Amino acid sequence: MSMAVAASYSFFVLRSTVNPHGSASGCPPCLATRQSSIGVLALKATGPKEIRNLKRGPSPFHCNSNADGISAKGDTGRSQPTAFKSLGMEIRHKEFQFDSIDQQIEPGDLQDEAFLNAVVKVYCTHTAPNYSLPWHRQRQYTSTGSAFMIGEGKLLTSAHCVEHGTQVKVKRRGDDTKYVAKVLARGVDCDIALLSVESGEFWKEAEPLHFGRLPHLKDAVTVVGYPLGGDTISVTKGVVSRIEVTSYAHGSSDLLGIQIDAAINPGNSGGPAFNDRRECIGVAFQAYRSEEAENIGYVIPTTVVSHFLKDYERNGKYTVNGFPSLGVLLQKLENPALRECLKVQSNEGVLVRRAEPTSDANNVLKEGDVIVSFDNVHVGCEGTVPFRSNERIAFCYLISQKFAGDVAELGIIRAGKFMQVQVVLNPRVHLVPRHIDGGQPSFFIIAGLVFTPLSEPLIEEEREDSIGVKLLLKARHSLARFKGEQTVILSQVLANDVNIGYESMANWQVGFLSTLIITC
Repeated sequence: MSMAVAASYSFFVLRSTVNPHGSASGCPPCLATRQSSIGVLALKATGPKEIRNLKRGPSPFHCNSNADGISAKGDTGRSQPTAFKSLGMEIRHKEFQFDSIDQQIEPGDLQDEAFLNAVVKVYCTHTAPNYSLPWHRQRQYTSTGSAFMIGEGKLLTSAHCVEHGTQVKVKRRGDDTKYVAKVLARGVDCDIALLSVESGEFWKEAEPLHFGRLPHLKDAVTVVGYPLGGDTISVTKGVVSRIEVTSYAHGSSDLLGIQIDAAINPGNSGGPAFNDRRECIGVAFQAYRSEEAENIGYVIPTTVVSHFLKDYERNGKYTVNGFPSLGVLLQKLENPALRECLKVQSNEGVLVRRAEPTSDANNVLKEGDVIVSFDNVHVGCEGTVPFRSNERIAFCYLISQKFAGDVAELGIIRAGKFMQVQVVLNPRVHLVPRHIDGGQPSFFIIAGLVFTPLSEPLIEEEREDSIGVKLLLKARHSLARFKGEQTVILSQVLANDVNIGYESMANWQVGFLSTLIITC
């Protein structure tokens, strides 16, 4: 992309201001809309100062795609949201064969051709954006992962396996031919991608997998895929260790996840996990790496998969962040004195600390309200709701069952009085997006001054030390006041006669915008 230069330019004033916004809620993240035009003028002085408590330490969650046969980490430098999330209901999917009833299939030999031949190997060539030099892209690299057939000429894999993919190819078990695949949809928040292959040869004698219901603790599980260590298909076995709301490393979101003790290694991502009936119970996608823990892998359950596919069917594409948010910052109500102060008689409910300005809840809920029910399901004082027979799960379990635009009925206590209100659930609007919609960051250059929106990928690429305290505070805690709001920074200054003396300026925030007429 060519550099735009203005015939005349405005000059800027340096000033330092303090971010007035507070903490953001931990609702599911969304992909913020980018703006293409950026104005210039006052800059905030946010130099590269270091502050330890603002830094995000390395995440122990690893996305398991295999880059050139070497272990590849997913978005490991990003912290995970701590807000509540939810589970979807089990349904029979009209097109992708979701089975909600028990199929009487006896456990058999894993060498059954029809059973394993639905799992394929994914070869992806990636060309990631260069966020520091947004008019460039980084050097391309290749990776391998796994995928499986779900019918109607479609494959399912992990979103991080095909992120920034410029070419995707798949190969069936026992075949030496690679077929070009097309990415139909990518759900960054749920780390799922939908692929299609047009070649009829690829689908000859292919039998798609059937989806099963959510498993129970101690149920046997088998993970199939193409991890590092060899070129042929790999099978590992274990049991279901835990089912709860889990941090998704790639999407920086919290959704239902299945924890298993079967090995999940780089290259396993996108591969299916089976129960003893040969039903697919989910998609392998990440593992927990720590010196204090062993054999902890994670599977995306079929309830999350069905939500992704249903959203794709409804809209003909996957909605940007198909999992909505309530848009509030919540606090537990375990303390009896706090419940008494809020006139909550029973041991239930969560306190509304703040509503996000861009959410519908901002027009309905007030600070100090206590949410005691969600769609007539009682919410406990620890922010949990009943789950199956004798389990409890995070409150966001209920929210993630919904789709963007759905209405939720909340039971609240306000000043000691119970009332019911309705809130429209929408994707959360991030002031500093965790992912760039479309993949390529926008930028604007005038008189050698490079302006670009602040984003988490840019912070990660530039390193937190060089971003500065105030920008880190904004990235971690500020809330968007309206949809489309951006934090624009002066990324760098390209040396030129017109900007002598300012060459060392980098990563300074634009304080306010002014309409600028550019002539070329």
